Amino acid sequence: MSDLKSRSFVSAQMVADKAGVSRSAVSRTFTDGASVSEATRTKVLAAASALGYHVNHLARVLRERSSIVCLVVADMTTPIRATMVDVLTRKLQAAGKITMVINTETDTESVSSALRQTLNYRADATVVLSGTPPAALIETCLANGQQVVLINRDDQLVGSHNLGVDNALASTEALFLLRRAGCQRLGVITSTAGTASLVQRERAFVAAAQAVGMQVAITATGPTSYASGFQSARQVFGRSQAPDGVFCVTDLLALGFMDAARHEFGLRIPQDLCIVGFDDIEQASWESYKLTTFAQPLTAMATHVVDLLLDPDAAGSERRLFEPVPVWRKSVRPSAS
Repeated sequence: MSDLKSRSFVSAQMVADKAGVSRSAVSRTFTDGASVSEATRTKVLAAASALGYHVNHLARVLRERSSIVCLVVADMTTPIRATMVDVLTRKLQAAGKITMVINTETDTESVSSALRQTLNYRADATVVLSGTPPAALIETCLANGQQVVLINRDDQLVGSHNLGVDNALASTEALFLLRRAGCQRLGVITSTAGTASLVQRERAFVAAAQAVGMQVAITATGPTSYASGFQSARQVFGRSQAPDGVFCVTDLLALGFMDAARHEFGLRIPQDLCIVGFDDIEQASWESYKLTTFAQPLTAMATHVVDLLLDPDAAGSERRLFEPVPVWRKSVRPSAS
């Protein structure tokens, strides 16, 4: 048998045998606040160091509270979702939580399966970033002592916390920016995903435009991707009345739309066409785009998630909206003058 195959984890009992103490003395040595003599502590730490012993926190916490927080997430490769996961995991780890990411699809059955996994792992909490779990399954999680946090989901399930971005506020502001730039023909570029956040942004923009007597052409050609934004531009500028002001419900759609508008139709941004995005992904700030957009306050949202999970009195339903932050760049003219 090779050295690799013959290796095994160093156990607490092995440390106890080498130090000449009891198994419980080893446990007390590595438990904050536990009573153990200095002489015993010294022997245990020396033996642990010699053997390369590390405390199995997972085995320990499964007998108590697990400190595991599961993130249920799909579309992890998209810039905004990757950033959300990055910010959340860093905040949770800093708070002493064990973060487990369950990569899933957005459909209800996939999310349900992922949520059942969180019960198998005895997670203390689950943060759902994608899809919509059934209410009955949320109730099961709550009955098992879990906290459930839904982010950017439209449903308000009793007992869960629901955090989101004020999409209506951003969409109304996007309309103001385009009108101030003198845009007369408006368009919305969305996707066929039909997620709660995207639908809210589209509807709020259309409603705000109609309130001031303006009509909006809506275009959706595929999933929420750069390619869909590119294809949407081909469709839009094939019409006789193409828009001169466009609100893209995500930055990824906006970047594809901008590239097609410039490279295939020769349009100048913002002189001929003004574009507003949403999310403020890293690529939106690149020199090739300089996209005016709205940033999701991810750090503030992640901090609030951690506060909820650390607060023993945070049980119960909560709906909290965070204000998106406008990021002014160069894809919209400052004014019509």
